[in-house]
Amino acid sequence: MVKNDESRPKAAALSYEPGRHRAPVVTAKGLGRVAEMIVELARQHGVPVHEDADLVELLVRLDLHREIPPEAYVVVAEILAFVYRANGAYPSSSSSSSS
Repeated sequence: MVKNDESRPKAAALSYEPGRHRAPVVTAKGLGRVAEMIVELARQHGVPVHEDADLVELLVRLDLHREIPPEAYVVVAEILAFVYRANGAYPSSSSSSSS
């Protein structure tokens, strides 16, 4: 969750299903209390929460159930890779270069 200049929180949620989606999809977005509820539900269900003011500004402008635009691919891929490594579902670059 990110607060903008007016201190009003903003949040967006993404999901990604390889084979079903070409890119992550916006599944929830909101401002104020709705943003707080999105983050609260994510934490209750063990969904990682990442704060990035620039990314959330872009995501809250998108329509629900739409794929993210190509300009967001790199930052979202970095976040997903971090989450996968944290969950042990994706090998870190250091573990793939064994001698």
